[in-house]
Amino acid sequence: MHPTYDFRERVVCVTGAGRGIGLAMTAAFSAAGAAVCVNDIDADSADQVAAELRRGGHDALAFVADVADPAGVGELFAAIDARWGRIDVLINNAGIEPVHSLFDHPLADWQRTLDVNLTAAFLCTQQAARRMRDQGGGVILNIASIAGKSQPLYLRAAYAASKAGLVGFSKEAAREFAAHQIRVNAICPGVIITPMTEHLRHDEAQMARWRGEIPLARLGEAEEVANLALWLASDAASYITGAAWHVDGGKNMA
Repeated sequence: MHPTYDFRERVVCVTGAGRGIGLAMTAAFSAAGAAVCVNDIDADSADQVAAELRRGGHDALAFVADVADPAGVGELFAAIDARWGRIDVLINNAGIEPVHSLFDHPLADWQRTLDVNLTAAFLCTQQAARRMRDQGGGVILNIASIAGKSQPLYLRAAYAASKAGLVGFSKEAAREFAAHQIRVNAICPGVIITPMTEHLRHDEAQMARWRGEIPLARLGEAEEVANLALWLASDAASYITGAAWHVDGGKNMA
């Protein structure tokens, strides 16, 4: 184990951990020795991920909750308290991506997207930060998107707005929490191979466009996003807070 990525004695909570980037995060932090709370709204996914980690000898707890619901978030952190009595790293990863034209975008879908992608991060951050303040520090990572920083996506206004809000929220939280040794950063993935992009990856014309737009000429792997999260949460990044990091193969060089 690389000493920089030694997360033994640390507790990590990943929201939306049942698949895709969240699943890769749980694997990366568990491999580095962390105890991991696997949160997902889908009970089967959360249970399967946690069970697989435990079979590998890792400490893992599955907790089913809709993190857009304040009561569910309170129960999630109460479970973390009961199991470990601390929280060292929170990764706000849960997200949805509806596709609608602004001309007829349903208000319910707009509100649900903001609730899951942005308000949930606020709710979880508030709970985690209170505990981190009392224990002397911690790390919060918000999984945003290049869509919220520098690359709007077609027919995804709610998604882009929520992710832009998440970037701004990350910076504001980083400024306020710095006095308590709580670091906050945003990660902005580009096109990553996950279930969320699966339907588009069957479109050869779309794949060709992506390869033409991405200097590295390929899509990213969820594990590559998890590698950045591992570094940002580690002591190697102890002087880094309030930043939004692209993981996009060079698609946006800003």
